[in-house]
Amino acid sequence: MKAARRISKDASDGFSLVEIFVVLVIIAIIAAISVPYIVSYKRLYKSEDQSIKLIDLMRESSQLALNKRKTIRFEIDLTDNAALIIDENVSGAAVQLKKIPLEKVNDIRMDIIPSGITKPNPPNYGDAVFGPDSLGHLAGTTTVTGHSVWAARFRSDGTVVDSTNIPVSANLYIWPPISTGSDVPRHKSEVRAITIFGGTGSVRYWKHDGTSFVAS
Repeated sequence: MKAARRISKDASDGFSLVEIFVVLVIIAIIAAISVPYIVSYKRLYKSEDQSIKLIDLMRESSQLALNKRKTIRFEIDLTDNAALIIDENVSGAAVQLKKIPLEKVNDIRMDIIPSGITKPNPPNYGDAVFGPDSLGHLAGTTTVTGHSVWAARFRSDGTVVDSTNIPVSANLYIWPPISTGSDVPRHKSEVRAITIFGGTGSVRYWKHDGTSFVAS
């Protein structure tokens, strides 16, 4: 009985301050080692994360166009730094359905092909060109127009057209600059590309291996 009481008493004493302090020190050391690695990892894969986000939105736009039998616009808005899905056939007006924020332009550029990079060839499409939005759309009750955008209009027949309804195929580049505003990529291996074929709406993802683009 005495032994049982002693065990019960010892168990109720809990951890000593020294033991708790040692555990906290170990946790602090692990955090100090892990946090820089996690930050570096996220920084390294920002171009990949953004590429996948854009591809998902393109495919969602294509599926909406096919299912609803209407024209759905996918748009990259550099002015608002966002990607949008826009329904062009709502009571004669184009209405914003979805808006997704993109990475800061200091971290990821998409407006031009980076210096020293050769476009995917094949397919050797023209590069996406950003310019003032002439189509416009409604965001709630606000009319949005004149922003710097690149748009792909997915139609119910599976084709992708420009603002004049001409089928358009294009390359879009997603990459981190070596410094803010630079046209030189931080590392060629971080450069990503998306190609879209206007004839069928087919979207393809590319990774740069330091020498050329490889389909992924």
